[in-house]
Amino acid sequence: MRLNKDEHLDQILELAIEEDIGDGDHSSLACIPSKKKGTSHLLIKQPGILAGVEAAQTIFRKIDPRLKTQLFIADGAPVIQGDIAFQVEGRVQSILRAERLVLNVMQRMSGIATQTKRYADRLEGLPTRVLDTRKTTPGLRSLEKRAVELGGGTNHRMGLYDMIMLKDNHIDFAGGISQAIRKTLKYLQKKEQSLLIEVEVRNLDEVQEVLDTGGVDRILLDNFTPEDTRKAVKMIDGAFETESSGGITLETIRDYAECGVDYVSVGALTHHIYSLDMSLKAVK
Repeated sequence: MRLNKDEHLDQILELAIEEDIGDGDHSSLACIPSKKKGTSHLLIKQPGILAGVEAAQTIFRKIDPRLKTQLFIADGAPVIQGDIAFQVEGRVQSILRAERLVLNVMQRMSGIATQTKRYADRLEGLPTRVLDTRKTTPGLRSLEKRAVELGGGTNHRMGLYDMIMLKDNHIDFAGGISQAIRKTLKYLQKKEQSLLIEVEVRNLDEVQEVLDTGGVDRILLDNFTPEDTRKAVKMIDGAFETESSGGITLETIRDYAECGVDYVSVGALTHHIYSLDMSLKAVK
């Protein structure tokens, strides 16, 4: 049975809490009275896009339902050094138990959202959208893809189950593009499923083979030059959606978008990021 997003997040956070706390936060238990109450705030230490506030609230509730948070800045908003995103008050032992997990989640999510915003900004004025990939941290995909959305990006498929993507290995093992597409169409008919089909192509000849075969929804132009991308888009002429992928950087993304593709996918949105610096500080 496949979990929905809320169930998946709940499972992730339960595991993370167990991993971090074990049989107790002995540092806090040793020197903080159990009834002592206090307040901490989340201090932003560098500019970027804030992400993970909702997840942080869930963590606080799981650690101690009596903790109260007051939000000042919402998910997806730009932040600068010195901003206070929220404050949390309640039992100090509970705040300290939640501290590292809240920071780990929010720093990584905010780093991804900030990275995504940089790429999305390069597409300003164009209809092309930036896509994420499955190059995510195992177990954290739902959080990382949510961060992409908050940064202005668009989610590609969540996993292997919600879209068919015929990549080079599928094509080679199946005996070619036409064979892979036809076998896929038969499979979906047999299973009575209506998943979208995307097929990867490596050159203009393969683009033509997809056009001759038909039956797909999107063509992925893998490691094409901008010049060949422009030729491919002209060949496809709107018959299918188009996506550029393969080593596309912040410096080159607009070149590909200006070729007229519908999407540009960038693995670096989630697998090559720097966490945004922030800390959860006691309010004295």
